[in-house]
Amino acid sequence: QVQLVESGGGLVQPGGSLRLSCAASGIMFRMYTMGWYRQAPGKERELVASITSVGTTRYADSLLGRFTISRDNTKNTAALQMNILKPEDTALYYCNAQWGDIRNLWGKGTLVTVSS
Repeated sequence: QVQLVESGGGLVQPGGSLRLSCAASGIMFRMYTMGWYRQAPGKERELVASITSVGTTRYADSLLGRFTISRDNTKNTAALQMNILKPEDTALYYCNAQWGDIRNLWGKGTLVTVSS
């Protein structure tokens, strides 16, 4: 079964950290660019970070180095380490797997709430 399953979301205080994980199944994981997107209430979905099959990373400029994306091709997982979280980071975070123009997959999302 082809699926992406996110985990690790939750409630955290400003300045705290969270680590999101995405477990992929049913795909040739190492061939895919993995990404994390987020969608805040009333806003469009936006790219947070991505990592290609060879490990090239890309981040949203607004993050200012607070987040780090990684992948483990032996476990078919991708992760997003989020540090110094701010209230504006509150959003539903989605895992994405893309293989060129051939396939584009989405998880169901995990909610991150940053609040005191």
